[in-house]
Amino acid sequence: MALTFSNDLPPLEGFWELFLTTGWNEKYRLSAAELRQALQSSWFLVSAYEDGRLAGFGRLVSDGILHAMIYELIVAPPYQNRGIGSQILERLIDRCREHHIRDIQLFCARGKKAFYEKRGFIARPGEAPGMQFAP
Repeated sequence: MALTFSNDLPPLEGFWELFLTTGWNEKYRLSAAELRQALQSSWFLVSAYEDGRLAGFGRLVSDGILHAMIYELIVAPPYQNRGIGSQILERLIDRCREHHIRDIQLFCARGKKAFYEKRGFIARPGEAPGMQFAP
């Protein structure tokens, strides 16, 4: 069971299945085609495969100089707790460092804060800049 990594877009069907495991689409209500379009707008992405099956994924959206945002860091439930998410995150951060990105941020799924803190991320203080549009 060798783990391999790719920086190419994963096959839509495999990513769609992976994305649905998160429960996020209950809020977003994306079609598979819309999700594919979002992925195509990524600056950099990492797909992890085991025996040809998509086991994990993460992507960066960035201006390539100042800001980068990590989105959709997902590991399929059968592959969790095996270090795959850590390896994906490391590759995303390495890409930012290669380009001297000064600000790396991410959206953290509920219950995953400790995972990111162990890897150098800190929660933004309540008075820190940043807001989210909520119509």
